[in-house]
Amino acid sequence: MYVGKCLQIIIALVCVFAAQMSFAECSNDTLRIRHDRGTVKFSVELAQSPQEHAVGLMNRESMPSGHGMLFLYPTPRPVHFWMRNTFIPLDILFIDATGVIAKVHHNATPLDETPIPSDAMIQYVLEINAGLAKKYRISKGAQIQHPLILTTPVWPCH
Repeated sequence: MYVGKCLQIIIALVCVFAAQMSFAECSNDTLRIRHDRGTVKFSVELAQSPQEHAVGLMNRESMPSGHGMLFLYPTPRPVHFWMRNTFIPLDILFIDATGVIAKVHHNATPLDETPIPSDAMIQYVLEINAGLAKKYRISKGAQIQHPLILTTPVWPCH
C-alpha cells in the first residue's frame, strides 16, 4: 500500500512537471521556429504598440545570441523597416498572420535608413542578430510558434 501511494505521488508530480514544461514552452517571452531541419528557440521582447514599434532595437549596443524582438501588428499589412539608430546588424523575418515566414532579410546594415519592405501582407516581424537565420537555416516557409499568433496558427501553442 505504501509503494502504491508513493507511485501515485510520483506520477502526479511528473504530470504537474510536464504541464509546467508545456506551459513554459508557450510563453510570451519565448518564440520557436520550426523548419525541415529542426527547431530553434529565441527569447523575445515584444513590441506591440506604435510607440514600441517606432523604437524597436534602436540605440542598443548589443543583443545576446538567442534573443530577439517580436513586433506584433493587430492586422496583416505591408510594412517597411529601417535601421535608423540601430547599432546591431540584424536578420529581419517577416511573418504572415498564420505564423509562416514570408521573407527573410539577411544582415540589415546598422544605421542604414534604406527601407526594407515586407513584400507581402504580414502581421509579425522578428528581429534577431545578423547571421542567425543562415546559421539555423531559417528561411521562407518556416513556421513560428508563439502564444500571441492567434489567427489560425499553423503551429499553435497548446
